[in-house]
Amino acid sequence: MAPPDDIAIMRRALALAQAAAQAGETPVGCVIVDPASGAVVGQGTNQPIGTHDPTAHAEIVALRAAARALGNYRLTGLTLYVTLEPCTMCAGAISHARIGRVVWGADDAKGGGVVNGARFFDQPTCHWRPEILGGVLADDAASLLKEFFRARRGKGTAVHKEH
Repeated sequence: MAPPDDIAIMRRALALAQAAAQAGETPVGCVIVDPASGAVVGQGTNQPIGTHDPTAHAEIVALRAAARALGNYRLTGLTLYVTLEPCTMCAGAISHARIGRVVWGADDAKGGGVVNGARFFDQPTCHWRPEILGGVLADDAASLLKEFFRARRGKGTAVHKEH
C-alpha cells in the first residue's frame, strides 16, 4: 500500500492528466516534489501536440520546470510522480537528472521503459537508478487513459492499419 502522501500527490498528477485530456493531449500528468519540505518544485502535462515537440512528455515538462525553479539540472533527492509508467526517453531524463524516487500510476505494457519494454534502470549503462514504485492509483490512471482513447475512437480519429 502506498503512503498517504504518495496518494495525495498522485491525485494532483491525475488532475493534471485530466487537464491534458481536455486540451486534446494524452492524459498524463507529472508532479515533482521535494520530500524534505513537501514543496512542489515542478509539474507538467503531456503537450507534444500543442507544442509541436515530440519530447514534451509530462515528465520532461516537469523536469524542465523543476530544474528552472531550483537553478540546477541535478534534481537529486526529489520524487517524481507520474500517472503512467515513464517511457524509455523519460527514464533516461530521470536518470540524468538524478531523481531520487519515481512513483507512477498505471503500467504501460506497450510504451513503458521501467518495468516494461527496455527496463532502462536495469541496464548496465544506466548511471543513476532511482527508487521506483508503480501502481499508485493505477485504476484511476488507467481509467482516464481508456476513457480518453475510447472517446477519440468514437470521433473517428483513430489510426487504422490496413491488412
